[in-house]
Amino acid sequence: MKALMLHGPGQPFSLETVDDPEPSPGEAVAKVIACGAGLTVQHVKAGRTAVPFPRILGHEIAAEIVETNGDCGSLRVGMPVTAYFYLTCGHCKWCLINRQTLCENFGGYIGRACDGGYAEYIKLPAKNFVPIPETLDIYKNPAEIGVICDAIATPYKVLRRGRIAPLERVAVFGGGGGLGIQMLKMARWANCHVTAVDVDKSKFAACLEHGADICVDATSNNAHEALLDASGGGFDAVIDFVSSTKSLEMAADSLGTGGRLLTLGGGGGSNADFKLNAMTLLNKEIEVMGSRYCSYQEVLESLQLVGEQADKGLMPLVTRTSGFDGLEDIHNDVEHSRITGRAALVL
Repeated sequence: MKALMLHGPGQPFSLETVDDPEPSPGEAVAKVIACGAGLTVQHVKAGRTAVPFPRILGHEIAAEIVETNGDCGSLRVGMPVTAYFYLTCGHCKWCLINRQTLCENFGGYIGRACDGGYAEYIKLPAKNFVPIPETLDIYKNPAEIGVICDAIATPYKVLRRGRIAPLERVAVFGGGGGLGIQMLKMARWANCHVTAVDVDKSKFAACLEHGADICVDATSNNAHEALLDASGGGFDAVIDFVSSTKSLEMAADSLGTGGRLLTLGGGGGSNADFKLNAMTLLNKEIEVMGSRYCSYQEVLESLQLVGEQADKGLMPLVTRTSGFDGLEDIHNDVEHSRITGRAALVL
């Protein structure tokens, strides 16, 4: 099969012919139709996240099962699937209560601990393949369906974890980013009043088109006042995809009474500390929480949601696609935040 190999951090992809994967018992092989090319993958390519090389990257797949070995549950040849990003044990207390991101026997990530989807075929444990419902056609919208497992499933979890309710005032920091703009879509779908916060004003038009009611330039001198005006005195929830010291402190300062701050940053070597006044935390009963990816069930539900409510504008925004030959340029643009929404490899 053809595959894009990465032989070291900071190196260009190498298009190579390698052996087709052969599944061991309990594994399956799928033919890749599309694979998302996002910042999580770029962190590996740029060397900010360490992996054993050489490696085939990518995990946000739309694919079709072509081979199984042994007990593979409900998987069948010809079944359209995506992938669950985390390699988990399935039997620790966190896996058993559907919080797989906290797995006590975590085995790593697809495209890092094992080869991923930048190839014609991908081999995974059968339990990591997620069936795609009949309401979604991977041959009609391969790129968009491939990224649902992150672009929609992650915001879907945020809505639940943050107990975000209709009519609440919500701010999304990094709202113009590849995941942030999908969060805007989901917050609008949840009937919230949505404010997008970003440092790149060129992305504001897309933010307004895809869910934001108001956009705030985080670099402006009056950003704090603009946030308070947009929220009517304080947000009910702030979702921070940047999670730098500055963004976290600005987000916390913009919370209203009973507000919730959700941070999804930390990827690519970010490890920001930030200050939050203890009396403010107490008097306003502010909640601060992290939100990592999502559960397997939330991926399933996100696929079902998009399939059933495609007319509500929930299909992920994908603005760039290419074959193998154009993926280097796409990753260069991902690195420099030049892509609005998501990008993907399409075979």
